[in-house]
Amino acid sequence: MVVKRRPGAARFYAGALILSFAIAPGVCAADDKTITMKISLPTLGDVVHQFAQNYAAAVEKDSGGRIKAEVYAASQLGSVSRQIEGVQFGAIEAVVIPPEFFVGLDERFEVLAAPGLVKSITEGQRLAADPAVRALMLGLGADKGLYGAGLFMGTPSSVIARSPIRRLDDFKGKKIRIFASQFQSVAMQRLGATPKPMSLGDVLPALQDNALDGAIGSIALFDSMRFQDAAKYVTETGQPATFAIVEISKKWRESLPADVRQVVDRNAAAESAAIDPQAVAIIAKARQAWVDNGGELISLPADQQSAMLQILASVGEDVSKTKPPLAEAYRIVADAARRTH
Repeated sequence: MVVKRRPGAARFYAGALILSFAIAPGVCAADDKTITMKISLPTLGDVVHQFAQNYAAAVEKDSGGRIKAEVYAASQLGSVSRQIEGVQFGAIEAVVIPPEFFVGLDERFEVLAAPGLVKSITEGQRLAADPAVRALMLGLGADKGLYGAGLFMGTPSSVIARSPIRRLDDFKGKKIRIFASQFQSVAMQRLGATPKPMSLGDVLPALQDNALDGAIGSIALFDSMRFQDAAKYVTETGQPATFAIVEISKKWRESLPADVRQVVDRNAAAESAAIDPQAVAIIAKARQAWVDNGGELISLPADQQSAMLQILASVGEDVSKTKPPLAEAYRIVADAARRTH
């Protein structure tokens, strides 16, 4: 496994895209050739990054070295949209990204961003492993050049802010970065905040320039990327849960020998199921590091947390009810969430 951290991501992406069209599928899949597998993700030092490293090591081992896996964290291969395009066209072999970022391909990808579905990583892992949820989520990109291979919960959400959010009223009037999700947008609006969809790479500069008051994200990511230099307060709302989906380039996957394809598929599912204890440990370590490095962790008072969940309880149904495909997807996920509590 090679963990890549290098400049020139845009040039690499462009070159890789050209190369993907120039190489015939049969050549890259030849049994006597080493098969390169680039695994791309937008984050660094969090649960998603740990998963990518676990997955890379597993496919290298189980393929007997026929696969050479390279992990590109922190959007080294371009923005999230570029990563998604790359995996569609075969320039990137795999991406590990929160599913709501695929909403431009199919709005049902964002259904797991509905607040209130789960209250812990363990509940989230049970939801991600539910057969109906897996069938729904992993099948969404099949007609868009994607092969869904794995799904897992990455983290409960927290809100980092330049000024402390200790009560629900503190959300009012604040500009809060969200993922590109209607569920997150409506949730923030109901709390009185102004939602600002934004890519991860733009968040820290926006906090530093006062263009943002806060951002939804993971405590592990906030700590690993030194967000406390711009904002020291993190309110652990736990909502929504942030999941990650493993999408394989359908073009690349179909070019693989059958046994190698099975290695790629099997390990995506296995590592998704196995990440739970590491996820818990990574978040616990990040929480302690945040405090040690001068940040503050805030929990809403019990009555305020309960009130927040009540305010957000109907977001999923309200957002999806006018869109039959999204409403059906939400029903599948909500029913599974009730089964897994």
